[in-house]
Amino acid sequence: MATTVLITGGTGTIGRRLTELLLQQGFQVSLLSRSAAQKPRPNVAVYEWNIEKGHIDPQAIRTADHIIHLAGAGIADERWTDERKKQIIESRTKSTQLLANALRSGRYSVKSFVSSSAIGYYGGDTADRPLTETSEGGHDFLAQVVRAWERSVDDVAASGIRTVKLRVGVVLTMEGGALPKLVQPIRLGAGAPLGSGQQYMSWIHIDDLCRMYIQALTDDSWQGIYNAVATPPVTNEAFTRLIIDLLGKPRLLPRVPAFAIRLLFGEMAIVVLGGNYVLNKRIREETTFRYQFGDLAAALKNLLVSG
Repeated sequence: MATTVLITGGTGTIGRRLTELLLQQGFQVSLLSRSAAQKPRPNVAVYEWNIEKGHIDPQAIRTADHIIHLAGAGIADERWTDERKKQIIESRTKSTQLLANALRSGRYSVKSFVSSSAIGYYGGDTADRPLTETSEGGHDFLAQVVRAWERSVDDVAASGIRTVKLRVGVVLTMEGGALPKLVQPIRLGAGAPLGSGQQYMSWIHIDDLCRMYIQALTDDSWQGIYNAVATPPVTNEAFTRLIIDLLGKPRLLPRVPAFAIRLLFGEMAIVVLGGNYVLNKRIREETTFRYQFGDLAAALKNLLVSG
């Protein structure tokens, strides 16, 4: 009988690609959704949950061998009002708590719980200071979100289930996220670094990230926190130049000034103007994981030219 992987947030950009790769590798996939009627694929089971009401279909847990937890409101989808900040935190903590409560029932055969986290743990802007999994956390809003998120996952670990937290960097895919927004002006001949252009981007190709989730659930040696990024990080300016070269577009325009970005996005501008030099120390030294796209040029070529 096929191993069943239950995914939360499975209809999002990462969840869709992860589902595809899991099915290709012979796994059975099930999703938790606000509506069980939303069935993205005929061979994928969908179970209903309601985070606000604290409801989850118990069958979802009973049939799962592994859980991959991706659910959470998008960090950069809306301006950070007080209400939006609350939604961002609670969408992560309450959903995890709901899963932890369901697992406390003991009526399950779940062997591992792999949760998304984020490199925002270290803070929105840590300049060029090298950061590993043991580096100190930040104190801004992004760090607060991730700290609360990861604490909620500890409630799952308390049930005796092997847990893994992947602190995810900038995910490269043309299906959503940051890359299409960066590529569009370049295609129009208006490419320019953002702010100083010297802020570091710690990135990962979506396929490598999904393969990382899969190895984390199948390899019992994975435990705890891992930085899910490729090496090395690059500056925003270098990233922009590489896209311009790949697409054969005109040279860089003057940088987009930081004050204009702050006017447009408010506090959320830190997502664009801040940077982190995050290293995948545990992935490289403690696992057998091998990147398909460990080189940024190869990753971008796959997504922009070959894809």
